[in-house]
Amino acid sequence: MIPFKLLDTAFEAGVALRLYQRGGEFSIRVDKAGELMNSRAHHSEEVLAEVACRMIANRQMPHLLVGGLGMGFTLAAVLSHTVPDARVTVSELIPAVVRWNRDFIGQLAGFPLRDSRVHVMELDVGQVMQERKNSFDAIMLDVDNGPSSFTHEDNDALYSLQGLRRAFDALKPGGVLTVWSASTDTAFTQRMIMAGFNVSEQRVGSHASKRGNRHNIWIGVKA
Repeated sequence: MIPFKLLDTAFEAGVALRLYQRGGEFSIRVDKAGELMNSRAHHSEEVLAEVACRMIANRQMPHLLVGGLGMGFTLAAVLSHTVPDARVTVSELIPAVVRWNRDFIGQLAGFPLRDSRVHVMELDVGQVMQERKNSFDAIMLDVDNGPSSFTHEDNDALYSLQGLRRAFDALKPGGVLTVWSASTDTAFTQRMIMAGFNVSEQRVGSHASKRGNRHNIWIGVKA
């Protein structure tokens, strides 16, 4: 088997993130925590976007927020399933991830950062939501590993009750919040309800063929 080749290393908040390549496969790994994401498994990230876009399909000039750029698959799915006059804001806290999407891995998702509808903010998505109340028709959160985060302890605040209320306030009436997670979390479901959302869940495979791990997507509607 061809070994992975290290392409780049970035240090953020005392944590080392490394980008690897093996042929056409890419992997982002976190020291001591292992693989954070792999380019071969991204179906559930695409569903995260598809569900949100479908639920606001009748809105004119929608404004969508993608929390977490990753390898660009969620963003690419948003662009594929929303309208030509949409605005798409991407909030990515780690500058290296944005740079890697431009310099190394943009081709994986069809270079979504080149789309004129996209505006990238290298900020914490929690801060973006806090500063933009009643602004977004849909918010998609795929930050770290979901509510059970392991890259940044600060991400815990994003999935707290206060963080969910911040998301609620950032949405327009009837807006949609979708949240990706590697696993289920009953306590998180209850927090979403307490924040004011009407909540449902979907279990989605990491691959379209339904093989591989099963991931969880929460869907919250601001009634």
